[in-house]
Amino acid sequence: MNIIPMAETHIQDVAEIERQCFHAPWSAQALREELGNQHIFLVAEENGQAIGYVGCQVVLDEGYITNVAVLPAARRRGIASALLDALAWQGQALGLTFITLEVRAANHAALAVYQKQGYVQVGIRPGFYHDPKEDAILMTKYFTREGESYDRN
Repeated sequence: MNIIPMAETHIQDVAEIERQCFHAPWSAQALREELGNQHIFLVAEENGQAIGYVGCQVVLDEGYITNVAVLPAARRRGIASALLDALAWQGQALGLTFITLEVRAANHAALAVYQKQGYVQVGIRPGFYHDPKEDAILMTKYFTREGESYDRN
């Protein structure tokens, strides 16, 4: 498996990952439009196919994860962790001070991955998700000027 920048050639694979992982998936066209914006998009590629990806919007020195997804058949192999490691490395190289995300409160597997990656809970967004309606846990990974992560609590 390789972690590489997402390219136009990955759009259909990533759209399929979206379709298999989310109730309201991004379309291929929406992904294509976002690819050209101020984003970091990385894919986990295996045998020429994208099997997971992470998207992160960059605003000044802040990173906002839009999605992290891995094909259900490829889960529990450390792919999400590898994507988050690569994202943190790129974020630090860009001088980001933090990367943040929302995750469903009931998504215990994702919460465990994020905590292991150094993300800390910084808030709750009540009723953030729909179908089903659910709170979002807001998690953030902070970086020092030296590029190391730290817990602000």
